[in-house]
Amino acid sequence: MDYPKLAELVPAEKLGPLSDQLLNFVLTTKNDGKMPTKLANCMLSALQQGIIKKKTGVSVLLEAALLLEPEKTITALGEMQMTQLAEEIKKGGM
Repeated sequence: MDYPKLAELVPAEKLGPLSDQLLNFVLTTKNDGKMPTKLANCMLSALQQGIIKKKTGVSVLLEAALLLEPEKTITALGEMQMTQLAEEIKKGGM
């Protein structure tokens, strides 16, 4: 999946709330053993650089959340009225 292109579908005003929701999924998952080290490092780097609520950070969080908690992530996107993004993910992410 092309996560940067998926992140482009997120409206600017929803980047912060979506980032918070995805970060919560990643940090509370019981599937943390599935997280590749490189992806975890990218996520930590985005947090340290303060870009976790920008498109770059949301791209990394989308990848992590879809890997660890795909059902919760799709449900959250629907609840946040981001159905186009949810549909793109369901059909394979561009």
